[in-house]
Amino acid sequence: MSERVKELGAAELEQVVAHGGEGRIGFCRLFAARDFEGPVRFVDYAVLPPGASIGEHTHGRDEEIYLVLEGSGSMRLDGRELRVGPGSVIVNRAGGTHGLRNDSGAPIRLFVVDVGLDPDRGSGDA
Repeated sequence: MSERVKELGAAELEQVVAHGGEGRIGFCRLFAARDFEGPVRFVDYAVLPPGASIGEHTHGRDEEIYLVLEGSGSMRLDGRELRVGPGSVIVNRAGGTHGLRNDSGAPIRLFVVDVGLDPDRGSGDA
């Protein structure tokens, strides 16, 4: 298997508290900044069990894209509350505030892609 191809079924999920959220989520950094030539800082795979959340937080000079693969929940995006589910793609802009809560009875599985806006890509935060 190439280091540029990852299998989600083989991903080892670390249990973390994300941005001060409720409970622990499963988290795996699939790719880091070193894996890209462009300004992508990371690609993460996350699994939020029922009742867990990614705490509301504000970004600096980076943007994130959330792509919900499975499950549904409540997304807080710049002061608005939105329902998200399979196929939802959310753009979290630089300077924006967001968080995600699993208020359903099934896990939420999603990708998080972080793109830096500065030439110095840095390492990015999960």
